Amino acid sequence: MGKFGKIHSAMRPPVARRMEQIGKADVVIGIPCFNNVDTIAHVVSTASKGLKEYDKSLRAVIIVSDGGSTDDTREVAREVELAPWQELIVTIYRGPGGKGSAFRLIFEAVQRLGAQGCVVFDSDLRSITPDWIRYLLDPMLVKGYDFVAPNYARSKYDGTITNNIVYSLTRALYGKRIRQPIGGDFGFRDTLARYYSEQDVWDTDVARYGIDIWMTTMAITQGFKICQANLGLKVHDAKDPATDLGFMFRQVVITLFRIMGVSEHIWKKIRGSQPVDSFGQVDLWAQEPEAVQASLSKLISAYQTGFHLFKSTWRDLIDPESFKLLHHLARVRNVRNFVLPDEVWVRILYDFAAVFHHLPDHHFKLVDLMSPLYYARVGSFVAHTQKMSSREAETLVEEQAEVFETHKDYLIDRWESGEKWGRQVEASFT
Repeated sequence: MGKFGKIHSAMRPPVARRMEQIGKADVVIGIPCFNNVDTIAHVVSTASKGLKEYDKSLRAVIIVSDGGSTDDTREVAREVELAPWQELIVTIYRGPGGKGSAFRLIFEAVQRLGAQGCVVFDSDLRSITPDWIRYLLDPMLVKGYDFVAPNYARSKYDGTITNNIVYSLTRALYGKRIRQPIGGDFGFRDTLARYYSEQDVWDTDVARYGIDIWMTTMAITQGFKICQANLGLKVHDAKDPATDLGFMFRQVVITLFRIMGVSEHIWKKIRGSQPVDSFGQVDLWAQEPEAVQASLSKLISAYQTGFHLFKSTWRDLIDPESFKLLHHLARVRNVRNFVLPDEVWVRILYDFAAVFHHLPDHHFKLVDLMSPLYYARVGSFVAHTQKMSSREAETLVEEQAEVFETHKDYLIDRWESGEKWGRQVEASFT
């Protein structure tokens, strides 16, 4: 039993009975939410309109899977008027608080309703259009793909965990160029929904913020047919990476690193990467995305404070040349001189992944140790791109991804020699 206690279904009995009354649906639209009173009506109504424009003959159920909002999110969602042939269910899910538990309910609904597939949308979207339904459904229902990942034009400071860790690492590990592995807006067929719901992860951290990267990686490693949909601009309730991403960072990185441990027999054999099939909007960058603020001074301060707290452990964990640069960055005062190069960042991340694998009792401590280094990397990116457009900054993300690929042998070497090294790091914790 996991630390949250075993929950055998995320669906409350009244919802199960409502499913029985509905009987059958062709598609399910899932919207996980928590305190999204300002945006939920727009997301629900736009999904309804998109379904109507895509195919009026499709029997659709829209499910708002709520995490116990304390505002009026559920009440506002229930007031949205749908087309007469569409059904709306608004419910609080059962299970640990987090997006993964909300998804579990949606996976169960796909199976109960015998739906062909499902599309899920984040509940804080302001840029969603009816076309997003077509872009995500069509590859599944017409072209036969099992999993459709999103791709967007995003502000250069939106999605910093994706830009600096998740995209590049997923691409280097598994050889697929899925640009937004944790984008939030996905499509998946019934067979994949069944696979997801049958996995024994729902009382783990996947049930919190690790669900998106877990879904994407499982779709890749289990041989499902994958593609991505170019959706256009993503505008949502983005957060300043200097102040608001700590908990999400922890959950995503822990899930990502744990998956590395169980899939090493797959990723160790892969070199390089290939693009996946893409559909949807032709030019993602037709418009400059709405700006997201990032406080460079706070990012650098968070790193420099972390250096003084953790430098003795970092010295044992990180290769000497990289540590020498970190020591230099701890003394930098001019933000224009704050530079953490791609090669150094990649080695640091690979060092942490390898130690994480060999110290299973210290996962949370290791990710906490890594957080200031993440702030350093984001700060370096912000300092470098202040005068760039988001489209120009995107080229730097792609260049970084190539460095992750070229240094993969370094990862494997550290991974395979890491047991003795891990014990040395563990000793520094005491």
